[in-house]
Amino acid sequence: MNPIKPGTIEDPGLDSRNVGSREAPSDGAVDLHTIKGQVAVITGAAGGIGQALAVEMTRRGVAGVAMVDFSDRVEQVARDLNEKVGRQVAFPYRGDTTDTGFRQEVYTDVTSFLGVPRICVPAAAITKDSLAVRIDKATGRALIYPIEDFRKVVEINMIAPIYWAMEMVAAVAKDRSSRGLKRWQPEEGLQGAAVFLGSIASVGNAGQISYASTKAGLEGAASTLMAEAMYYGVRCSVIHPGFTDTPMVRALGEEYIRTKVIPQTQLKRLIKPEEIADAICFMITNAAVSGELWADAGWRPAA
Repeated sequence: MNPIKPGTIEDPGLDSRNVGSREAPSDGAVDLHTIKGQVAVITGAAGGIGQALAVEMTRRGVAGVAMVDFSDRVEQVARDLNEKVGRQVAFPYRGDTTDTGFRQEVYTDVTSFLGVPRICVPAAAITKDSLAVRIDKATGRALIYPIEDFRKVVEINMIAPIYWAMEMVAAVAKDRSSRGLKRWQPEEGLQGAAVFLGSIASVGNAGQISYASTKAGLEGAASTLMAEAMYYGVRCSVIHPGFTDTPMVRALGEEYIRTKVIPQTQLKRLIKPEEIADAICFMITNAAVSGELWADAGWRPAA
């Protein structure tokens, strides 16, 4: 585990006085109809949708965003974003999202430095694609998808995102308790929002037994967590992106994308990460949007 502490970030030319903690009013009133002034936590923030979301939130005036990723690229991404906006708004944390200690340390650090994080988008995910069962042509043996691969995908794609979201709910709950607030009331305004990244694969996709299972699992987690977290005024939802122009999708190969993906989308192109980022911000700020949102560019699997 090697988190990068906000207090030790060096950004030449940036005014650290522009960074400050954001406390909720004593009456509990919070305005989540806007990203402006909020504190957010994004995992998988070094690239793809996570990076695009950090950029979009910064454009909308977020007070601070913890950019979490296993790759050390997150440092440069955060540095570039800070230089672009001329203030220290992005704070990189490098580590394993499945590590409980790392997750807790990030939240403790962010809360003490910026204030209570009220937005969480745990976007980190991996794929380990293979058929559930296949016949080895050389031996005639039936080969079953490796259980160690399945467990790893479940840990990263389903368990970790759920716990990163629950950590945010816990931060809000603790803050409310410290101010003598109990059951959330509508006049307070919504207190927080978590958006899970599902996938069109959640309805089933050949060759993705582990990935599809985890993305479908997030649907049940979001529904259950929202039923509980609304006691503290926190919403939970899921966005299901279609094939998006990210490193994960590009890894499928240009030939596969050209022949298997593009023909099945009504837009005849990959979705832009910025389009998904915009949709996530819409889900966060519009309280009427609950449950699931499909952003699939009209994708339909081949018959």
